[in-house]
Amino acid sequence: MMESSIFPILAQSAPGQSSMLVSLLPLALMLAIFYLLVLMPMRRKQKKVEEFRSSLKVGDKVITTGGIYGQVTRIGDTSVQLQIADKVRVEVARAAIGGFQGQEPVVQPDSGSV
Repeated sequence: MMESSIFPILAQSAPGQSSMLVSLLPLALMLAIFYLLVLMPMRRKQKKVEEFRSSLKVGDKVITTGGIYGQVTRIGDTSVQLQIADKVRVEVARAAIGGFQGQEPVVQPDSGSV
């Protein structure tokens, strides 16, 4: 008798659970698509930029995100010293280095900036 009273409860809760799963499926699918189309490419790009900046060495000819061309003369933890002219050196943030001179920039400029 006890078993017969359990089965109706299971029978009633099963359709409720399946409808809940069906209603969450589109949300899960949208999150998966968002991750694949937006977050994965952003992470890949960010990793590429970090690898570029960590591989900088003295003597590299670079361009900053602000458009300054120079040659790396000293590398610090968070900054890089560039020689931009004869006896003219400037200290810039490592994050300001956009790429090597004459190559496609590693850091793409923001499209919304003025």
